[in-house]
Amino acid sequence: MGAGFLERLTGRAARPVLPETLVLAGRPVRLDVREHPTARRIVMRLAPGGGALRITVPRRTPVRTVLAFLERHRGWAEERLQGAPGRIAIVPGIHLPLRGETWRLVHDPAVRGVRFERHADEPILRVGGEAPHLARRVRDLLKREARADLQAAVDRHAAAVGLLPRSLTLKDTVSRWGSCTADRRLAFSWRIVMAPPGVLDYLAAHEVAHFREMNHAPAFWALCRSLCPETETGRRWLKEKGPGLHAYDFGP
Repeated sequence: MGAGFLERLTGRAARPVLPETLVLAGRPVRLDVREHPTARRIVMRLAPGGGALRITVPRRTPVRTVLAFLERHRGWAEERLQGAPGRIAIVPGIHLPLRGETWRLVHDPAVRGVRFERHADEPILRVGGEAPHLARRVRDLLKREARADLQAAVDRHAAAVGLLPRSLTLKDTVSRWGSCTADRRLAFSWRIVMAPPGVLDYLAAHEVAHFREMNHAPAFWALCRSLCPETETGRRWLKEKGPGLHAYDFGP
């Protein structure tokens, strides 16, 4: 039943609805539209790997406005999609970054949990359990390792500034690697554990520096560099190589 039929039947135009997926450059792409309380305009981003088109809109933005925006910027989205790297499935044999090293993923049902093995040719991540749960098991492992590394780094930097965090939460955000609220609640992307340890340390130092400086003024960067001398290296790595970490597809 089409919209035109509904209009003739009811005498009024059918209310527009946002689709769950769009066909861009000949392939289906998930549409993710989110309202943000402080947004002043519509912002569109292509998720790393091209798995979704993310739209951030001001509160109470009409659906028709969003649809019109999508239509005007369809060419931009298709151009970015064609240049996006493919998603990397978590399957046996892939090479997965962890703490800056590349580990080959091996599925072994006889193994309980996950085992780290260092061989002469390459490090191996041996994962047990049933094959359908492989990606989830690897994701859970990365989250555990990320929490341990981040907590240690945060504790060290928090002691240096003389203030303790209220909480530490792990998320899988794309727009930012970390955040800090005014009451010192920290949130980090667990994917940061895939980066070299120095990059994780910079991220922890960056957010802890906000305990004293809730801004990005010169005083903030001076504090950040005093906590982590490799601040510039960490910033550059995240800008240049960080997006690639989001290409790994761990499933829902």
